[in-house]
Amino acid sequence: MAKERINKINEEVMRELAVIIRELKDSRIPMLTSVVSVNVTNDLSYAKAYISVFGDEQVQKDALKGLKSASGFIRREIGHRLNLRHTPEFIFELDHSIEHGSKITQMLRDINKEG
Repeated sequence: MAKERINKINEEVMRELAVIIRELKDSRIPMLTSVVSVNVTNDLSYAKAYISVFGDEQVQKDALKGLKSASGFIRREIGHRLNLRHTPEFIFELDHSIEHGSKITQMLRDINKEG
């Protein structure tokens, strides 16, 4: 039962976080920033958000800095939008799975063209 509840909370936080990130007016955060997944601890004290940013390494670092500086605002907005007993503190990490997947897809296309 508790695992299902945490999974629902993860999904809700991920959905609202994606909306909030799109609403941010920080120039360091590009429009092609997406939330890949969110893992909230059982006591709701922390939420680790995996973020994918389209761009080079400097753009990704700047986006992460922008998100970290807006973490207080994001936490407050999540608290207003979701009815949780405790609002988690956010930890942002870059996720390279989308980038990795596109590289694999490109390699497969190259192999198909050769064969």
